[in-house]
Order: sequence, then C-alpha cells, then structure tokens
Amino acid sequence: MNDNQSLMLQEAGQSPEVVATLLEKEKPVFAEIARLFSSARPSVVTTAARGSSDHAATFFKYLFEITCGLPVASVGPSIASVYGAALHLKGGVHFTVSQSGASPDIVALQDAAKKGGATTIAVVNVTDSPLAKQADIVLGLNAGAEKSVAATKSFIASVAALSGVTAAIGGASDLQAALGKLPEALSATAGIDTAAAEEVLFNATSLYTAGRGPAFAIALEAALKTKETSGLHAEAFSLAELMHGPMRLVQPGFPIVAFAPDDAAFANNVQALERLQKLGATTVGFSTQPLSGVHLRVPTTGNGLVDPLVSLLVYYRLIESVTRRKGFDPDKPANLLKVTETV
Repeated sequence: MNDNQSLMLQEAGQSPEVVATLLEKEKPVFAEIARLFSSARPSVVTTAARGSSDHAATFFKYLFEITCGLPVASVGPSIASVYGAALHLKGGVHFTVSQSGASPDIVALQDAAKKGGATTIAVVNVTDSPLAKQADIVLGLNAGAEKSVAATKSFIASVAALSGVTAAIGGASDLQAALGKLPEALSATAGIDTAAAEEVLFNATSLYTAGRGPAFAIALEAALKTKETSGLHAEAFSLAELMHGPMRLVQPGFPIVAFAPDDAAFANNVQALERLQKLGATTVGFSTQPLSGVHLRVPTTGNGLVDPLVSLLVYYRLIESVTRRKGFDPDKPANLLKVTETV
C-alpha cells in the first residue's frame, strides 16, 4: 500500500480480495439460509439498517424481488427502539445489515422481529457484536478492520453477501456465475481514467445521482459518499422519478451522475439521459455499454444486475480524488464518527 494514499482509497482497493474471501468462506451460511427459505417458505422478508448499510439492503430488495419474487420491506429501527411497537412477523425472515452490529436501535428492532416470530439473520462485519450474538444466523462480511469513516469495502462486502444469499435462495446460476466473476471485475477497475468526471464534480455546487433497480441503491450510496466526503450536496433518485418534479432543477450544466448497467432498464435509462441532456444537464454515466456525455466504461461480471457494484468502486475512487482536490481529508469528514450509535 502507498502510505500517501488515504485510508478510504486503500480500503476501497481491498474490495476484490474481501469479496472473494467472503463468497468462499460463507458458502455454508448461504446454504443454511437457502434451506431455511426452502423449509419455512416465508411470504415476506424484512430488513433493518442505517446509512450505507441501508443502501445495501435496498440493493438486496431489488435483486431479491427480481430474482425470487418475494416482497422485501424495510422496517424503520425506531419502530421498536423509540415507539415500542410490536411486530407481527410470524414465519417471516428478518435481515439486519450493519458494519459494527453495535447500534442500539437496530439491535432493538432485531429483538422485536424475533419476538414477533421472525427468524433473524445478522449480516455484519463484527461477528462478536451485540447484533450477531442475538441473531439466529450470522453472515459475516469478512471485511476486516475499516478505519476510514467512509465505508467502502464493508459496503461492497454487504452487497456481495446479500447477493450471495439471493443466488442461493433463488437457485440463480446466472447470478452465481456473476458473483464468481465479481472479484476479477472489481480488480479490473484499477486505472480507469476518471479525469473528465472529476472536473464535472469538482466544479459542481449540487448534483443528482440516479439509477434504476439495484443501480438505484448504488446511486443512493454514491450520493451519501459525495456529501460525506467532499461536502458537496447530492440527491439520489430513480431515473424514473427524476423525470418528474426533480427535473425542475435541471439547468444548463447541472451534473447528473447515472449508473446505467446493461439490464432490462438500459434502454429506458438512455432515453431519460438523452432528455436530460437536451435540457442542458451534464451527464456522467457509468456503464458497460456506450453512453453519450462523460462516460466511464466499467468492467462487467456478465450480469447487469451486479455490475452497478463494480461501477461504485470506480465512483469511490473518483469522489476520493475530488475530496482531496477540494482540500478535505476523506478519512475524517467534518461532524462524523466511524461508528454512530442511534436510539
């Protein structure tokens, strides 16, 4: 590692190895969860998470609903921790996604889910945490220590772990094959030229990030990292939603960062971006396929539902560079701590 690199950049670069390790090491847990779904046949799946982990849960929601056809609902942790409501989840399965597994609100929500009849699964990096100790099943992220406040490798690991769950439950050979190629695709992002995109973001005062399906979850994560590291205001939208009220703010030069993988939404996404460009928007597109505007062509896993995660590693490097250029330390964002414990 280069000692002059930020911890954020170093840790993001560890993602290929982390993903390869967790996909191999957690195979027995994937199989256990698949057996649970086969025997229990839950009619609903619930999730709880905060921050980046909640974006990982959103990725899971889209991927799981597309692959397995079961609804996935996010439950706000405050339902249990603040409002003290009882949950009725008999026969359900509840996933909690967390890096630290320490925040009291998500621990309380997991407890409420278990009391309400759900089987609880903790997707967590710290496997001896309060969350993990109280869960029925623990799926470890195997990301190792993450010192930068901005979560990178732990987020990518969370998405990879939940994608592994989805592939196992859905018996999806194409998804499984894509996950097998994910570490290589992540490694292949090294050296991608982001200079043109960096200019757009460095000169921006506000921007949108956008995508559809699992890519919308990546847009959410990109917007959070943009705010958290560079202090630049960013909002995330589904590209479909962006074509409604939010389009009012699109003026000449307004930046829109779009994650447009080669999936069923690609053609619609291209049409939306072309319309936004006609309004004067400056678009920065991440895709395995050609796009007009500033285009960052990313490696593919062979599956458009997984490829947005590859694009995100490129974006992490991009926003880290923008942050340093602005004179900020990406490892120590103002007002933030690594572990935030909320009630």
